[in-house]
Amino acid sequence: MSYFNSIGCMNLKVKKVFAFTLAEVLVALGIIGVVSALTVPTLMRNHQKKVYTVQLHKFYSELSNALESYQNSKNAVNLVEAGLNTNAELSAFVRDSFKVVQTCNGSLTPCLAETYVSLDGKKRAILSTTSYTLASGVAIRPYIEVSGNKLINLMVDTNGAQKPNILGRDLFFFAIYSDGTIDDFYNANTNPPLTEEQRDELYANGCAGTAASNHWGCFGKILNDGWEMTY
Repeated sequence: MSYFNSIGCMNLKVKKVFAFTLAEVLVALGIIGVVSALTVPTLMRNHQKKVYTVQLHKFYSELSNALESYQNSKNAVNLVEAGLNTNAELSAFVRDSFKVVQTCNGSLTPCLAETYVSLDGKKRAILSTTSYTLASGVAIRPYIEVSGNKLINLMVDTNGAQKPNILGRDLFFFAIYSDGTIDDFYNANTNPPLTEEQRDELYANGCAGTAASNHWGCFGKILNDGWEMTY
């Protein structure tokens, strides 16, 4: 009689070990690959949109503070009374309010890109005047353009001359009004703030439209959507 039989109560239990076959592993990896291919590009695009809006919001806040400080320093009721109504004074305002690392006299380049396109890839016509690169990496092209209460037309590229150079992605246009408000521009008879309907109309006709010279609407759309790039 064996030792195990002699104690009578000890039994051997065999455990089954479950494992995936090579075919099952390959199928699982294939599924993961397909899901990744479908979701990763979307996640990357959404992340990049968030980067653009964060950069835009940061500059918007800095600009708002600079305009308020400028007006208060002059003890004026609006920017016109403060003297910010000539391109010479506007240039001085930019240099005094921001850390300018490059000035492109009478030109977009090399501060800004030579060519910009719309969301559908069509070339956009951009007026070439003096532009500036700031220490933050933002590049701007401001000039006096009075229309009703609108005082300044400000082109903003959140990452300077770097790509993608697309209107509504890294390129936006601000209208600065005589009272210091920063908004989109509807027409000379409309005072800020614009309504959501007006901003959406501008977006459809300008930012998402086909007119090569209509650049309005991208900034207003982002304001409407709570500083999110939903398009």
